[in-house]
Amino acid sequence: MDVKPNPVQVQAADSLFSSPPTVSHTGPFARVLDAYAAFQERRELLGLANPGTVEGISREVTRDVFLNNSSFSGLRAELTKVFSAAPVFQVAHSLSMGSQLQPPYSYMVLYGSPRVFMQGSLDNDLQFSGRFNWRWTSALVSKTAVQLTSQGNMFTLDNDYTGADFSASLKAVNPSLLDGGLTGMLVASYLQAVTPQLSLGIDAFWSRPAMAYPPELNVSYAARYKAADWMACGQLVPDRGVLEASYWRRLTDKVETGINCNLAFAGIGPGGPMVGPQKEGNVTIGAKYDFRQTWFRAQIDNQGKVSCLLEKMIAPPIRVTFSGEIDHKQSTAKLGLAVAIEAADEAVMEQQEQAGAAMSSGAIPF
Repeated sequence: MDVKPNPVQVQAADSLFSSPPTVSHTGPFARVLDAYAAFQERRELLGLANPGTVEGISREVTRDVFLNNSSFSGLRAELTKVFSAAPVFQVAHSLSMGSQLQPPYSYMVLYGSPRVFMQGSLDNDLQFSGRFNWRWTSALVSKTAVQLTSQGNMFTLDNDYTGADFSASLKAVNPSLLDGGLTGMLVASYLQAVTPQLSLGIDAFWSRPAMAYPPELNVSYAARYKAADWMACGQLVPDRGVLEASYWRRLTDKVETGINCNLAFAGIGPGGPMVGPQKEGNVTIGAKYDFRQTWFRAQIDNQGKVSCLLEKMIAPPIRVTFSGEIDHKQSTAKLGLAVAIEAADEAVMEQQEQAGAAMSSGAIPF
């Protein structure tokens, strides 16, 4: 005997296995949720890009044009052996002579993949420095750095979050709870893109070397405007009376210029406010020439210091660097010459060419 199904039961069964209905915003938070949804829609329509970080707000000037991290003195030789390009795995031997900042010998090992980055170096005085970065997601990266030296040890923990149109960072330097409270340094920063060219940010620096000293908090405000061929940015620390401004300009495809101005309107340090107001300013102007196989950078400041750096790629595995500095105020001069040789097998060189674009696009959490 055929039994016909009840239409009411069929309709009830279909409703159980069908997709759930759309939930509308009701209740006391309905207006807040609707306002947030409308704000997100307008935010996406602006087409904002990630502005970078507050720490690197003037990267075009301080990192690309100036010689802050590239100038050296004495003789230096670096021999690098590349075992793999994807993932990156290489070792390096560095020899230095005539420099008080560089050790006579150091050994370095580096490994990098899209998720992890590890680097460690050990010199002849058994001073160790290492870095370990881990990418949790495409936006969140944790970075750790350790330095073990005879002068003291330092541990740094940094967490960076890179959003679609903002960047947030939380950094801790030598944090400790062994003295009965929190000591060390904490730095929190946030940079938000307001328009496709303008970005605004804030940076908070908290420090307490020991429980016997009161904590100190300094807040700085940052702004950055990036156009097609120029950039201007500034940072203001009201508590310390410090103002720093930078300007970068691309003159041609091979020439870039930059200027940095740092002004201090009050004394900095424990006895600063007691000795009365002080005014101090530093201005640095630099230029960078990028040729096919040669890179030349030069800078001059208001203290009478002139520096230059010439880097020449003689052949794909050999690179020669010349560094020079003249300090007219101190009547001193420094010269440096470095030779770097990178050795790799033919298979590794082909692997570097194939994976070069992926590695240079920021796939490794350096």
